[in-house]
Amino acid sequence: MAICVYDIFEDGTARAADDAALTGKGAYRWWHFDLGEPELEPWARANLHEVPAGSLVQSQTRPRCDRFREGLILNLRGINMNEGMDADEMISIRMFVREDVLITVRRNKVFAINEIREAVEQGQAPQSPAHFLERLVGKLTDRVQSHVLSIDALAETFEDALEDKEIPMPRELPESRRAVIRLRRYLDPQRVALARLAELEMPLIPGEIALKLRERAIQALISVEELDELRDRMVSVQDEHDANVAQRQARHGYVLSVAAAVFLPLGFLTGLFGVNVAGMPGVDNPAAFTLLCLGMAALAVLMVAILRLVRWL
Repeated sequence: MAICVYDIFEDGTARAADDAALTGKGAYRWWHFDLGEPELEPWARANLHEVPAGSLVQSQTRPRCDRFREGLILNLRGINMNEGMDADEMISIRMFVREDVLITVRRNKVFAINEIREAVEQGQAPQSPAHFLERLVGKLTDRVQSHVLSIDALAETFEDALEDKEIPMPRELPESRRAVIRLRRYLDPQRVALARLAELEMPLIPGEIALKLRERAIQALISVEELDELRDRMVSVQDEHDANVAQRQARHGYVLSVAAAVFLPLGFLTGLFGVNVAGMPGVDNPAAFTLLCLGMAALAVLMVAILRLVRWL
């Protein structure tokens, strides 16, 4: 039923549970489930109060941290590192924590949880649920910061490209803007949840762990502030690209307008003298075409002079 169940002892050693009881013989028992497991909801309803049981099996979640009696309901989000999925579509991990039991539920693979599981199997398990939370929050926060830094580096390349006003808008810019929006959607409530977790005064979270969690909450706040800055910078980059495009279009339109102003009277003359009716002057004069060309050249020079006089050129 569960992905894994371990009894974890205070020295960091662990062993697979050999019974189906909620708690075990170690310092605490860790249950890890997949949300798609059909037996998860009946098991949760049978072993937990309806409030934490309901929080574990919800189909849609947002980051939260709520104290429930002697335990803690905690939902967090992590960078999506699964192959073929967008990193900014953050994946959730649902938790219910007490001093003697820790339950985690995920829909998609959470690499931070997998790393903790590997440490458990190597005899380096977190000694308590508080240490488990501190390690998990640390891994999730570090990955968020790394991802935000990668977006920041991409934003710098966008800004450097602005030095050449002829370079078109990067294709990655709109998608990067959407990624920042999606990340901030999850990280802002996660920042609030981590700050609340660090401020809890309960035996489950001792003072030294609370201090480390507070540092992680500050890092989450910094990430949110960096996302706000990145959002504004990318808007500025796109605005400048739009302004460059508008300037190029205005310049091209200006050139076409000047050309039209010069050639409009010339087109009128060619159209007039091209009328094939009797009475046109110069029809019988061999020099008429030459005179007409010279007259149009003089008219073109006169139009350019007039445009310069009125400061259109």
